[in-house]
Amino acid sequence: MAVTIKDVAREANVAPSTVSRVISDSPRISEKTKRKVRKVMEEMGYHLNHNARVLVQKSTQTIGIVMKNSTSASLHDPFFPEVLRGISALCHQQEYNISITTGESEEAIFQDVVKMVQGKRVDGLIVSYSKKDDKVVPFLVQSGIPFVVVGKPIGKANEIMSVDNDNIRAAREATEFLIQLGHKKVAFIGEQPQFEVAAARRTGYMEALRLNDLEIEPAYIKSLDKTVLMKETVDEVMDLPNPPTGFVVTDDITGLNLLLCLREKNIKVPDDVSIISFNNTFIAQLATPPLTSIDTQIYQLGYESAKCLIEEIKNPSMFKKSVIIPTIIVERESCMAIKVK
Repeated sequence: MAVTIKDVAREANVAPSTVSRVISDSPRISEKTKRKVRKVMEEMGYHLNHNARVLVQKSTQTIGIVMKNSTSASLHDPFFPEVLRGISALCHQQEYNISITTGESEEAIFQDVVKMVQGKRVDGLIVSYSKKDDKVVPFLVQSGIPFVVVGKPIGKANEIMSVDNDNIRAAREATEFLIQLGHKKVAFIGEQPQFEVAAARRTGYMEALRLNDLEIEPAYIKSLDKTVLMKETVDEVMDLPNPPTGFVVTDDITGLNLLLCLREKNIKVPDDVSIISFNNTFIAQLATPPLTSIDTQIYQLGYESAKCLIEEIKNPSMFKKSVIIPTIIVERESCMAIKVK
């Protein structure tokens, strides 16, 4: 037979209302009493009736995670599992559950979000990207539900809670790292420019060139999508009369693909070309050669986004803050000083 609140109250020699307040972590109950009641709950094997708690507190104790792409595509990118690891760690501490969008298309993901919000299935949401012309964030703003964006919000950024890196600065430092190694011809390969992170990193790359009095060569700047493949991009750039000797790429997967395509053309890294990427995932460490990569502290991005969201859920009137997670260059074997010919 299941253990009830009354059973716990009897064993702990307190009123059932006191047990209920301990469960809801009421500030009216002393820490000493909370420890006593929680110990009895553990010893007796009491498990909270989640559905009853939802009815009483009008809270689902669940946060929604809005994926950038379909779940299968997102989880193949090592960035997202690491973000989820950070989110999960904080949610576990705060006794929150997670619900992830499962749509296979942009519209299906949006409909998942609508169902979460209108069906009152979650207390708040984390949007794991920032994208131009995205339908999700304007809908969440209009709905009034607490939410946090991982990235720099597009539009009224001061009205939206966010957790991000300073991607312009990080890309500027990445580009200057290559320039200091003697590379004067540096190319940039990014993901689709409608994503704010790609646009910010391209901006930082161009800033570094200007600050170092280097010409911005449009033929060196490339964006990848479903219709533009890495092999085609590498062929276009490396077959130029003056091909680059260094590449800044916006993530480790792109860096690995670049390595493979250069290898097919018998271009050696780092002897002929140097590469610096972003995120410092396991892919950067396992590549051959290992990639120099900007550590964006992905786990911390997830952890802080969950922390900010739960703070807002508990205190809806709090100001919309922006948290910036610092980055650092992790040097590996994909970069070397340019050879003087």
